[in-house]
Amino acid sequence: MGLDVLFAILIVVAVVQAPSGTIWVAALSAGLFAAVYAWGRVAMRVYERSVEASRGGWWPDTAWIAVLTVLWAVSLWITPAALWIAFPLMFLQMHVLGPHRGPIAVLVTTLAGVAEGVLVQAGPGDPWTGFVLGPVLGAGVAVGVVLGIEAFVRESQTRQRTVDELTQARRHLAQAERDRAVTEERARLGRDIHDTLAQSLSAIELLLRTAENTTGTDSEQTRMLIGQAREAARDGLGEARRVVQDLTPGDLDRTTLLDALHRVAERTATTNNGTDAGGSRPLAVSVHSNGAAVPLSVPLETALLRIAQSALANVTEHAEATRARVTLSYEPDLVTLDVVDDGKGFDPAIIDGQAGERGFGIPAIRSRIRALGGAVALDTAPGDGTALAVTLPTHPAETTR
Repeated sequence: MGLDVLFAILIVVAVVQAPSGTIWVAALSAGLFAAVYAWGRVAMRVYERSVEASRGGWWPDTAWIAVLTVLWAVSLWITPAALWIAFPLMFLQMHVLGPHRGPIAVLVTTLAGVAEGVLVQAGPGDPWTGFVLGPVLGAGVAVGVVLGIEAFVRESQTRQRTVDELTQARRHLAQAERDRAVTEERARLGRDIHDTLAQSLSAIELLLRTAENTTGTDSEQTRMLIGQAREAARDGLGEARRVVQDLTPGDLDRTTLLDALHRVAERTATTNNGTDAGGSRPLAVSVHSNGAAVPLSVPLETALLRIAQSALANVTEHAEATRARVTLSYEPDLVTLDVVDDGKGFDPAIIDGQAGERGFGIPAIRSRIRALGGAVALDTAPGDGTALAVTLPTHPAETTR
């Protein structure tokens, strides 16, 4: 817009200062120049182009600039005041033709201005340095300013692209972190549900099935089984609320880890033995400890309790065992939980991707222990029982009781 105004002012000046008798010819020449400039300005939108866009093509860029330059030269031949139009014309040539062909057009314009000054305006004996320095300095300023501005714009665009790429990368990283957090939370909920709610629901199903078999024969036994099922339902409801709220397991409320393991073992044995009337084998669960107990962080105690619940749930549902032993061992920097049963065992290959009902419990235990930097050992074979051992490094307790 600024160059448009400058062109308009200088065209008027060139016409007004035309020699007497040539004003109408100068006006016609200047009018043609203005018309061609306005057409290219509207049709080509030259000032809206990016500095990185392709410029200087023979059509329409070079053709438009060539016509303008010729019309300016005609006006310069008619009125010397048209020399002032050369300055904005040089800016236009540089911008439209780019840094390669633009300086050539500027050089042609400069030579035309110098030739007109030296050959036409300068009289015999007049110094011609002013007629040379004026166009040359104008050309130098035009080329330097346009090239400098375009270099600055290119640098700004490069930096903006870099900022945009970094912003996009940060968005991708943030999305990946959110996806990872969602995946970890789903895995945590899956483990907790398997270790708590699934065990409670399985116990309820076993108790109600046994109660159904005793209906009409032993009402006292039926009432006892229904009462145990209701107790298991209450425990499951409490665990569901704690899983949702991500709080400490109910069995760890205001008690030690060893006491919580005793409660889980007692509940497992009671549930399993309550189904004896239905033909299931009674299960005895014992809990032992080795070494001096040390304070553990809440995540460690929660993980150990959940693992014991999951392992005993597997014993109840699949092992057909008569005895299970839970051992908690403390060492200076480690804590180990062992769950051993005398059941029918299984093929460990089932855990590594083959179908089977046991496919979720052991992988969930491994995932939980891996997240805490521990190790899992599984020793089992068909007919030989199962021994599960998990070892975790101890850390300063986050919460003490």
